[in-house]
Amino acid sequence: MAVKMRLTRMGDKKSPFYRIVVADSRKARDGEYVDLVGTYNPLKTPEEVKIDVEKAKKWIANGAQPTDTVKALLQKNGVMEEKKTAPKAKAKAKKAE
Repeated sequence: MAVKMRLTRMGDKKSPFYRIVVADSRKARDGEYVDLVGTYNPLKTPEEVKIDVEKAKKWIANGAQPTDTVKALLQKNGVMEEKKTAPKAKAKAKKAE
């Protein structure tokens, strides 16, 4: 079973509120999920993000793949470290020399 950490949309029309969940990648976006990890409210200023750090780290250690948006939220909250990678253009320039 391919497990992903992703956002599930809640809230009314034009008032989004998201749950950060662990779900089978084959399930619908707002369908059944395995575990609730946190919440994300983009309408508040500043954006409100609540994450259960222990659960998030446990699921990442067990192989759950976060989506790009969830990965950014986890990095902002210190759950995951940002990977420092060199841009491809610099790598190609070094090979040409």
